[in-house]
Amino acid sequence: MKNKQNSLNESDLSTDRSMLIKPTKKMNKMMYVLILLLVVVSGLVFANQEIKTTHSPSPKPLSASQRDAEKKKWEASPDGIKFKKWETSSTGKNVHASAAKIGKDINDFTNMEAVITTLSLPPGSRLGFGVMARINDADYIVNFEAEKSQLEQLYSLKVNDKIRVRSRNLSYAPKYSYPIVSAEYVELDGKVIFKRLPRKGGC
Repeated sequence: MKNKQNSLNESDLSTDRSMLIKPTKKMNKMMYVLILLLVVVSGLVFANQEIKTTHSPSPKPLSASQRDAEKKKWEASPDGIKFKKWETSSTGKNVHASAAKIGKDINDFTNMEAVITTLSLPPGSRLGFGVMARINDADYIVNFEAEKSQLEQLYSLKVNDKIRVRSRNLSYAPKYSYPIVSAEYVELDGKVIFKRLPRKGGC
C-alpha cells in the first residue's frame, strides 16, 4: 500500500511539475516576444525623434545669374517700379548721398560722431525706439533694437547730446526721407550706454 501510495504521490508530483514547467516556458516565450516588441517600438520612437531633430539642409546660395534674374523680376514688380521711381526723385537722391557719406564707417564698423537733433522719429515710423541724429553734416534715423532692460539709459538721452555710434547696417526705404542707421554700440561721455544683444538663435 505504501509503495502504491508513494508511486501515486510521485506521479502526482511529476504531473504537477510538468504542469508548472509548461506555463513557465510559455511565459518565457511571451516575455521574449514582449521584450522584442519593446525594443522595436523604442527603436522606432528614437528614429522618429532623430528625424524630427535633424535640421533640414540650408538652401544653396543663388548664383550670380540667378541673383540678377531675381533682381530683374523684382524691379519689374509694382514694388520694384515704385522703388526705382523713388530712387530717381530728389528725396531718394538725397538719401543715397547721405548714405554714401558714412558708407566706409559702416563697412569698417568704426565710431561715428553724432549729435542728437530730435528724440522722436518721423510720424508714421515703425522702427521701434530711435532718435534723429546729425552725422557728418547729414541727418539720419538712428534705430535701437533694444531690450526693455536697456531702454532706461537710452531714455536719458537729450537733444544736443554728442554720442559715438557704431553700426554694421545702413538701410533706406521710400517711406523715410533719411537713411536708417541700426545702432549696435553707443557711447555717451566715454561711457557705453547701449550694446545690441545677440538675437536668440542667431547673431
